Amino acid sequence: MDIEFNSLQELFKRIKPALTTRVRELYRLGYDYLKEEDIWNYLKKTNWRDAKDLSLAEMVNDILEVDEFKIDRYMKDKLKVTTRSIYLEKGDQIDENESTINLSTTERSH
Repeated sequence: MDIEFNSLQELFKRIKPALTTRVRELYRLGYDYLKEEDIWNYLKKTNWRDAKDLSLAEMVNDILEVDEFKIDRYMKDKLKVTTRSIYLEKGDQIDENESTINLSTTERSH
């Protein structure tokens, strides 16, 4: 019996228990910053990109067997290209490309 999904979101919800299990395992191994979405995105980009007719069992197996070193490298590479800003308080940010601070209110005292 084939199970069909109407959206990727529906599929994600279906395999989320496997993602959560793997995140817990990775946490115990010291990868406490990895989330379910990170594993999903990594596998979607690498293992599942050109795959056809993947079964749920194959996807769950990929999730549970994902190499922690590869996903760690993937996430660190993603961080290298992410623009970072400094958030001081809600609504405040310093853009790394600017030399000024943009405040959401006019004056603040501490």
